[in-house]
Amino acid sequence: MTTTSIRPADCTPARTRRPRHPLAAFTGFPQAIWVIFAGTVVNRIGYLVGPFLVFFLGSRGVSADQTPYVLGALGAGNLIGPAVGGWLADRHSRKLTMTAGLLGTAAAQGALFVSPDVATMALAAVLLSATATMVGPAAYATLTDTVAPTRRREAFALFGWAVNIGTAAAGILGGYLAGHGYWLLFALDAGTSLAYAVIVATRLPSDRAARVSGRMDAVVGSAADAAVGSVAADSAAGTSPTPAKPAGSGYGVVFRDRLARKLLPLFGVQLFIYSLTESALPLAIRTDGLPASAMGLAAAVNAGLVVALQPLATTYLSRFPRTPVYLLGSILIALGVALTGIAHTIPAYAATVTLWSLGEVAVGGIAAALIADLAPAEARGRYQGAFSGTWGVARFLALTAGTTVYTLAGPAYLWWGMLAAAAAAITGIAALGPAIDRRAAAAQG
Repeated sequence: MTTTSIRPADCTPARTRRPRHPLAAFTGFPQAIWVIFAGTVVNRIGYLVGPFLVFFLGSRGVSADQTPYVLGALGAGNLIGPAVGGWLADRHSRKLTMTAGLLGTAAAQGALFVSPDVATMALAAVLLSATATMVGPAAYATLTDTVAPTRRREAFALFGWAVNIGTAAAGILGGYLAGHGYWLLFALDAGTSLAYAVIVATRLPSDRAARVSGRMDAVVGSAADAAVGSVAADSAAGTSPTPAKPAGSGYGVVFRDRLARKLLPLFGVQLFIYSLTESALPLAIRTDGLPASAMGLAAAVNAGLVVALQPLATTYLSRFPRTPVYLLGSILIALGVALTGIAHTIPAYAATVTLWSLGEVAVGGIAAALIADLAPAEARGRYQGAFSGTWGVARFLALTAGTTVYTLAGPAYLWWGMLAAAAAAITGIAALGPAIDRRAAAAQG
């Protein structure tokens, strides 16, 4: 097992010249970044049980009126795991948190497969999603520890690219394996989780969050000095450049940070909108009487565009300020998702998916990088845990409230109400832009 410590974020200056080749944004990263990249690709190839869970439950005799109990339990785990993962990453170790989450995920896959009734299936589903979502905050904190602030945007985009590469491969494997037995889905899911755990245990440089925090004090101190000049301006905007009180050991450090407190709900609105592509989009396709293969085509278009374009887009867009790029990408996502309301044919759906996929490519890595810039060194895991938890809440609401509005009030209320909410969130983030930029400048020293 490797015993060298994760080194502090290097201070490589930002690139000022045009990148020399299309993949320039993803070059020059240290070992820890590529370990997480490789492990994420492997793990996401096994992302199979979730998409086929409804069919598996049916094969086990779970009735339609009982299925929501298991699906709701799966969603509830997304509300628990990020908070626990972020806290453990700061309190103990990024590496151990990731390993524990991955081993727990593999065990939960087996428990769900052998569960004899709905109650035990629900318990296993909570455990599955909770342990799986423990991993992200610790991985994000590791990226933040290891990469200079000027390159965090690219590092988080690389992480997102890995997710989409693995998901695209899973989409190809899933249908084939399900046709030969659902046990193959569970076996591959558990196997890839164990493989990622082995990669983390043997290849990821060791760390202790406290030791990383201590080594980062000098960097954080210079960032704090740079922030002093912006205190008055941030106060006038109703934000603060650093949390008002010491980090402590809980999530109070995040909620006392006025800028994070304002930014996270706005991100939550946008994540809810994106999550509708997993819940309301299939409903719309089914309502129009289109075959299930239309949803498969939509997923293929999204995954194909992101896998093909993410490195190129990140390399090109890294020359521009993050906040304007993020706002432009958010507009594309909102328009693409909202236009689902007027799509009724397979080509029309493909066009809307293309539009929001281009937005997804543009915003890749930016939101997580902005959250990383807000966090003091000793609270990076909890800030990323809060961000991942915001994603979990958004997905849970998209699965519950979003589909309820669609079915009870009507599709038009969902799509156009969503567009209005997106406009409000984008406007809010734009208003916070100057404060975000000042905090980012402070983080970069």
